[in-house]
Amino acid sequence: MPGVLPEEIHASYQPVAHTALARKYRPRTFSDVATQQHVSETLKRAVGTDRVGHAYLFCGPRGVGKTTLARVLAMALNCPTRTDEGEPCGACESCTRIWSGQTALDVVEIDAASNRGVDDARNLRERAMYAPSEEGRFKVYIVDEAHMLTKEAWNALLKILEEPPPRVIFIFATTEPQKIEQAAAPILSRCQRFDFRRIGMAEIVTRLAEILRLEEAQAPESALRVIAKKADGGMRDALSLLDQVLSLTGGEVTQESVRQVLGLVDEERYVELLDLILHQKRGDIFAFVENLLAEGYDLVEFYHGLVETLRLLLRVALGGEVDELAGEGTEALVERAASFRPGDLVRMLALATDLESNGSLRRSQNPQMLLEMLLLRLSYVDQTVELEELIRGLGGAPPPERARREAPADGAEEVGPSATEDSTPAGPESVGSTPEPPHADAAKAAMTVSQAWEYILEAGDAIPSGMRPFLRAAKVTEEPGGRVLIELPAGPGFERLSSRTTHRRLADALEELLQRPTELTLREAGDASDEAPARISQETVRADRLTELMKREPLLERAVEELDLELME
Repeated sequence: MPGVLPEEIHASYQPVAHTALARKYRPRTFSDVATQQHVSETLKRAVGTDRVGHAYLFCGPRGVGKTTLARVLAMALNCPTRTDEGEPCGACESCTRIWSGQTALDVVEIDAASNRGVDDARNLRERAMYAPSEEGRFKVYIVDEAHMLTKEAWNALLKILEEPPPRVIFIFATTEPQKIEQAAAPILSRCQRFDFRRIGMAEIVTRLAEILRLEEAQAPESALRVIAKKADGGMRDALSLLDQVLSLTGGEVTQESVRQVLGLVDEERYVELLDLILHQKRGDIFAFVENLLAEGYDLVEFYHGLVETLRLLLRVALGGEVDELAGEGTEALVERAASFRPGDLVRMLALATDLESNGSLRRSQNPQMLLEMLLLRLSYVDQTVELEELIRGLGGAPPPERARREAPADGAEEVGPSATEDSTPAGPESVGSTPEPPHADAAKAAMTVSQAWEYILEAGDAIPSGMRPFLRAAKVTEEPGGRVLIELPAGPGFERLSSRTTHRRLADALEELLQRPTELTLREAGDASDEAPARISQETVRADRLTELMKREPLLERAVEELDLELME
């Protein structure tokens, strides 16, 4: 630089003194550790009552306080001014050096990811044999990423963990304790194990708001919730993300800046996608995905946002609260939720999560094609239509009382599983229900033969156990003279119904419902002609049942013909 001496350049240079928030606000005492009270309280009482173990195993997700609590425990053991309850002061020279991770004679931190061999374990074992630097202090060895140690390294440490030197404590921190169990199961029985929990969103948001206040910065709660959700239960990750956002904005955090730093997809994109699905603009899905790529969005990140959006829609459709997940575009999503049935959203969410469970999107060389196929499958999900709604849309079902008044009072008619008329009033609240017997009200007229037979089938009082499906295949005919003929397929069922007791019970039930003497005759189907008796199958029973329903409700017959419906159950 012309005109400026090198000494002047050096004198004007000011080194960057910024400390990351995750380090700057790391807890210094047991009471400052968020969520892990079951661990911090136990360790504090152990220090206060002089019942500290010789080896600890801290397990849990990353960023939840394992290494922090290990340092606080080391601070408490070596703090000259700790409280009677076991809390370190956090301010003395010993506490400051341990808290900041600086070199300390009696506290050694080892990264097992880079010191994982048997020679490293032997070196650690030899160093542990030396006494602490001062009387009354403890030597603490904190081994991070302990699952990276080899089986031989664990075997080298096994003896010293079983019989450690006095005033020597080992703390192993790991995110994958199952690997330690596979490599060296005897280690687990020689350590006190503590499982760390994920930190809740509310606690992360509270902590972030407190740190922003100390940093003299501002942020809406909705933006902090986005950060807390992305942190996935890790306080360290949440603080690192907040640090990034503050670097971008210079002190004023907004939801837009958070989305920009995290690379999240705007909620308007999901609203646009839902509109494409609702209006069945399937051809525009390809251009929609191409626009996402053109705008620089990560397709995997978009997919995760899609799953969360479908979950939000389902939650709203089922009457759930959405305050916790509220964002700037939530109102538009809630409006779209009213256009989907819960059953449709469940199927759409199942399709989306199936792609995630297989892990194919992240491994695929062409995630664009997989995402396009997923969105097309979501657009082709058939909408659920209730049978009652379909009938009402075609003109509505007749009222139950009108259906009963229009039923014929007399006359011979042949009915069966597919030809029973007006036996059960149609409607959402009465389909499949047991009709009320006419003798319950003297003012009501007597039933027809078909209505009485249907009532017997539904009530089941006069039918032997397990015979109802067999009787639905019967043909019931009223013959001159008041005789009732019931034709049944041949077989064990017919023989069972032909017994005197069952025959009498059926006849009595018909007489009570018809309100007149009745002669009941049972006959095998095919006796009066050369036709072979019909065989009962699942398909014939379904077909007969559908025919029966269509005779009860003529509008249903129209729907079956026009929409090509079939009875599934």
